[in-house]
Amino acid sequence: MEYLKKAVKTPATGEDDTRARVESMLKDIESGGEPRVRHYAESLDGWTGDIVVSAEDIARASDSLAQRMKDDIAFAHAQVRTFAEAQLASMHEFDTELHPGVIAGQKLIPVETAGCYIPGGRYAHIASAIMSVTTARVAGVRHVTACSPAVPGRGVHPAILHTAHLAGADTILALGGVQGVASLAFGLFTGHAADILVGPGNRFVAEAKRVLFGRVGIDLFAGPTEIAVVADETADPEIVASDLVGQAEHGPDSPAWLITTSRTLADRVMRRIPHYIERLSEPNRTAAASAWRDYGEVVLAETREEAARLSDAYAPEHLEVQADDLDWWLGRLRNYGSLFLGEETTVTYGDKSSGPNHILPTKGTARYTGGLSVAKFIKTVTWQRMTRDANRVVGQASARISRAEGMEGHAYAGDDRLAKYFPGEQFELS
Repeated sequence: MEYLKKAVKTPATGEDDTRARVESMLKDIESGGEPRVRHYAESLDGWTGDIVVSAEDIARASDSLAQRMKDDIAFAHAQVRTFAEAQLASMHEFDTELHPGVIAGQKLIPVETAGCYIPGGRYAHIASAIMSVTTARVAGVRHVTACSPAVPGRGVHPAILHTAHLAGADTILALGGVQGVASLAFGLFTGHAADILVGPGNRFVAEAKRVLFGRVGIDLFAGPTEIAVVADETADPEIVASDLVGQAEHGPDSPAWLITTSRTLADRVMRRIPHYIERLSEPNRTAAASAWRDYGEVVLAETREEAARLSDAYAPEHLEVQADDLDWWLGRLRNYGSLFLGEETTVTYGDKSSGPNHILPTKGTARYTGGLSVAKFIKTVTWQRMTRDANRVVGQASARISRAEGMEGHAYAGDDRLAKYFPGEQFELS
């Protein structure tokens, strides 16, 4: 393979500084509680208003939106809800007899409380409210708390408030950043500590979730967004360049990668990208220019198999394939957050309204996890029961394995049952 453009930074750039700052803030908030959250909301976001958004404020926000906007939100919500319901229908509980008298099964139990982070600030991430809150509700989560950054003098973006309420959030907090994540995790302002934290965010939000993981569950490591496009000579360089820039506008640390088997296509795309960056308004233009300069890559592969191997090594959050024989790519590719096959679809559609969830793994974590789904909110737990007669086989085998491991107490738990259920019988227990 040949790099026609090589990134000077990686998704891991700057992680150490971010981690130190986040850990310090989390410790401060855990010990200081709500007053420290208010301090960070004021010092970092300039917000001094109410933290818990009232029903009246939500109603005013909804009333301020144009009907076309509300109709579009309702359409996207229905798409995401329908897809999530199909995911839920694909999961099922069961029981099975593993051995005569040994019955085991699986139960699906939703978590009690979910904390949904909805990015705000420079952009109003309306779709993120749909993706996280809707999916939690379909999964059967009993309490859903959402939070989103507040803008001084205005509060949370009206469309986010309308959407989070429509999707089913019980409480909405006017908080962003580490202080928002901490409030969700510790149950500040609501009394409902999250069992799982979900939602995308900047590097500070992603790091806060990573630090808290273990104390609470998280959906995945969702840092700055990524896009990879795999393309061959049949792809339209204008469309490829447009899609790469479309994701680069998210921020200056958003990687955009092109993997292609066509040098001609690669050259044309690289020539067109500055034009597509230039047509953006600020601050998007500067963000996209920085992202492409520091994180953009263009790689020339000799064969489609080599391109597929390289794509799997990147394990991108969003993967577009604009190439011939899409079924081959669908069957071959393994590592991605979400796959977009053909020119007719794009990450933009997945991000906003097509249906599958847009909260997806970044930084190579698509090697071992998929994106947010109803399954992330549901614990798959097991149960078992057995007859006394089944103890003849299971009890002996378990006692012998326990003794082979040197765990005599475990062995006695089997011995004692055998002695109780089958008095007078002799068993081989060692």
